[in-house]
Amino acid sequence: MTSYETILQTMLAMENDEQRAVLQRFFKTGKGQYGEGDLFLGIKVPQTRAVCKQYWNACTLDDLDKLVRSPYHEVRLLALLMLVQQYKHDKKNAAYADFYLLHTDFINNWDLVDLSCYDLLGSWLLDKDRSILYTLADKGRHIWEQRIGVVSTMQFLRHNQLDDTYAIADIFLAKPAPLHDLLQKAVGWLLREAGKRDEARLTAYLATRYRAMPRTMLRYAIEKYPDDVRKRFLDGTFEKYKK
Repeated sequence: MTSYETILQTMLAMENDEQRAVLQRFFKTGKGQYGEGDLFLGIKVPQTRAVCKQYWNACTLDDLDKLVRSPYHEVRLLALLMLVQQYKHDKKNAAYADFYLLHTDFINNWDLVDLSCYDLLGSWLLDKDRSILYTLADKGRHIWEQRIGVVSTMQFLRHNQLDDTYAIADIFLAKPAPLHDLLQKAVGWLLREAGKRDEARLTAYLATRYRAMPRTMLRYAIEKYPDDVRKRFLDGTFEKYKK
């Protein structure tokens, strides 16, 4: 068998009906939900990572292309994890970032985004023009491309580069309401992470924007503040607190 067939059979052999039901509920696969219609095998992430560790170096990009197109969520995740591993061992090769950007239609849930985008796309862009992230955040064809746009900046934060996270957060603040809950959570999360590096900058940013922020985004952004400060943000009296 080819690597693709071997890997696929390995994953199919791990199918677990009980765990599948849990994952389908967790990832909202019901009618009208964000993961509507997605199929699961019932494989936990540590198991998928173990398969990745075993096979990542044996895969070609053609193999990954087939795997990432799988109807099964865990197989798509495996393809992305293997792609990340290949990139980490060949960081000067643009093929991995190109592959990622060409396959965003298959990166179609929050875990697939969050477990791949900043380790690959964010890392690749550390020393390059980052306008693609602004385009994805602003004009992404679906919420997953838009989420990639902001979550990829986690890699920049890890290198104490905060500007892009704040600039891209402003893109989401300018979008018409209602902003999808998963985008609110992503932006709030990245703002909170930026605040861990420079709390004064986050406070200054929020002071001029918190009243206009969707509630979920604000709650995520202010999670690390003391209780009294969070309360002032949430009840709209932060200016009085400052005085």
